[in-house]
Amino acid sequence: MKRIEELNKLASTREWDFIIIGGGASGLGSALDATTRGFKTLLLESHDFAKATSSRSTKLVHGGVRYLAQGDVGLVKEALKERGLLAKNAAHIVKNQSFIIPNYTWWGGIYYKIGLSVYDFLAGKLSLGKTQYISKSKTVAKLPTIEQNHLVSGVVYQDGQFDDSRLAINLAQTIIEKGGCAINYIKVVNLLKNESDTVIGVVAEDQLTKKQYEINAKVVINATGVFTNDILNMNNPKHGKLVVPSQGIHLVLDKSFLKSDDAIMIPKTSDGRVLFVVPWHDRALVGTTDTLLKDESFEPRALEEEINFVLNTARQYLAKKPTREDVKSVFAGLRPLAAPKDGSKSTKEVSRSHKVIASETGLISIIGGKWTTYRKMAEDTVDEAMKVHRLGNTPSKTEHLSIHGNVKPDQVDRSNHLYVYGSDIPAIKALQESNPEYAKRIHPDHAFTVAEVIWAVRNEMAETIEDVLARRVRLLFLDARAAIDSAHKIASIIAEEKGFNEEWANQHEKEFIELAKGYLLAPYSPKTINP
Repeated sequence: MKRIEELNKLASTREWDFIIIGGGASGLGSALDATTRGFKTLLLESHDFAKATSSRSTKLVHGGVRYLAQGDVGLVKEALKERGLLAKNAAHIVKNQSFIIPNYTWWGGIYYKIGLSVYDFLAGKLSLGKTQYISKSKTVAKLPTIEQNHLVSGVVYQDGQFDDSRLAINLAQTIIEKGGCAINYIKVVNLLKNESDTVIGVVAEDQLTKKQYEINAKVVINATGVFTNDILNMNNPKHGKLVVPSQGIHLVLDKSFLKSDDAIMIPKTSDGRVLFVVPWHDRALVGTTDTLLKDESFEPRALEEEINFVLNTARQYLAKKPTREDVKSVFAGLRPLAAPKDGSKSTKEVSRSHKVIASETGLISIIGGKWTTYRKMAEDTVDEAMKVHRLGNTPSKTEHLSIHGNVKPDQVDRSNHLYVYGSDIPAIKALQESNPEYAKRIHPDHAFTVAEVIWAVRNEMAETIEDVLARRVRLLFLDARAAIDSAHKIASIIAEEKGFNEEWANQHEKEFIELAKGYLLAPYSPKTINP
């Protein structure tokens, strides 16, 4: 996956069948669906793949236990089916995850056991395992760090877990392998229209070179998530607000706060939300919140009240009480919700199901949804686009399509951090062995090696320090201080690989450190790490 090769494809193609705007879950999914149906497909992402919402999830591939509680059986059933398909199509990054609900009332265990048995039933043949009621002593044995005061019992259920931005990169690789074209850092700045006001393409600008392109297409799909309204404004300035951003934050703690391979699901917090404590890349991920915001942003920031809510709730359920100083990284993501018609502030009632909207100009927009159902969202979007633009009725081919990196589940060794690369592991290991420098760690406290940085730059279209440390090796999300300490080294590697000068490296290092400080809750003090 090389950006220069993709730009050459763009320059040499006169007209595309599909242009997809947006390189997050819904855009990547739609581009893969269109490509595998045989359409000439181009995906354009204004920043990096999964830069916004799609790298900032709770890392769950799930039916949505809380949607079941809201009675949205249809959404749960669809998501459970998709969870099962994703576990087969990307076995290297999707795994079965046990969740335990700790019960502090005698009736809680019975209530959740019954509810989650319905969840199992809806999953049918794609169920990951049966829900079990367990005693207090078993709950403590499985979750040694759980608050034991007044604990009565536990309920264990199965769901899925994954690495979101890694899946995004693998989808981009699959699109290219199947004959499509996907490019990051190309921003759509306008829509092209003909005399009858039909959308016939886009004007796009390369954010790295500032070169502009006029690109023609039969269909343009707006898959920009929380930025959907921006593209709709280009299409029709009077369109009104279709999408509102809802913020969810996550705090990342040291593994000592969980000390278990099981996750904790807290079903009823002080304001009626669900909170998860999930083991992820040898850390404990705690979240999430649901805060309706006025404005969308590519770098949303956690609000003080959200941070306090997550910390206070975690303290009620964990024996070791987390403080601000314990937080390794805090990140916020924005969900693209269909705007409530009554203008209300509550997001709990807003459906998480997706909607495909066709404008009078022929522009197709996909809104809502979540990572788990990305494939079905894409299928529905391309189906609608084909119907509106009379492009025949070729069915979707993605239901059993193996995604780049996929290996058999029994070949995945999760004790080695390289497992997320799946079938690319031998190539990365060969790179490590080719040069002693490449086998060195980028930070002494973390297993990531220089070879992975070089792999990301050469084969995964990583253009910046942030691309590498946020979305290729995840260090920024796991340990923001370590990411800041590693910035100089990463800048030097990228500069050397791409032939950039020292000025470029220094400027990018400074920009990254400024950005990364926003992932910290306690002040940063520089630490010298040996090269």
